[in-house]
Amino acid sequence: MNSVDPEMRLELFAAWDRIRTDPGIRVAVVTGAGEKAFCTGSDLKKTLPPPETPAQQIYGDVPGAGSLIANLRTDKPMIAAVNGYCMGGGMELALACDIRICSENAQFALSEVRVGSMPGAGGTVRLPRYIGRSDAMMMLLTGDRVDAAEALRIGLVSRVLPQAGLREAAATLAARIAANAPLSVRAVKRMVLQGQDMPMDAAMDAERCAFGLLYQSEDRIEGRKAFAEKRPPRFLGR
Repeated sequence: MNSVDPEMRLELFAAWDRIRTDPGIRVAVVTGAGEKAFCTGSDLKKTLPPPETPAQQIYGDVPGAGSLIANLRTDKPMIAAVNGYCMGGGMELALACDIRICSENAQFALSEVRVGSMPGAGGTVRLPRYIGRSDAMMMLLTGDRVDAAEALRIGLVSRVLPQAGLREAAATLAARIAANAPLSVRAVKRMVLQGQDMPMDAAMDAERCAFGLLYQSEDRIEGRKAFAEKRPPRFLGR
């Protein structure tokens, strides 16, 4: 079910670091192995309370401490291709991505209240911002599952696809994004994330500043030359 044990958590941390630091990566797709589950969150049998204190976990140098997305901070676009069960921390991982598409058999839930816990990796923060408050509270307080059709209706995902075509669709979407100017793509993502917490006037000012930073970039000039010459642009991220 692609549940996350301590070893997998360390591997995910390494993957997020690579996405952030590798200049050859412009977009990332996150999906689950197999066809049954995207991720069902933490492996409850292997994630009992750790010996470290909460202060050590938050402020200390404890390998693998924190949620499975604790270091997932990047301006590069992240696509979640949800193939099956997407529960608990797995759903919080999907919520941390910028675009979510899913297969017809997808099931979503934040069911922590059913096991005496609560979401701790952004579930109570991101979900009410991304879908209606009432729908978010329904999911969070009941722990009930939502199927693919309902996820599409409430705006949790952008597309529902047959299982067989999910990975190809995600790869095609990633390629379309990666073909765009990388600095522009990253600026757009950062502006969306920063702007959602700003007053409208401040966000508009910040957007104008970001636009100005890109105005004389080599990629912007290349984009205009390519358009005039009726050829694909060759963006270099400069």
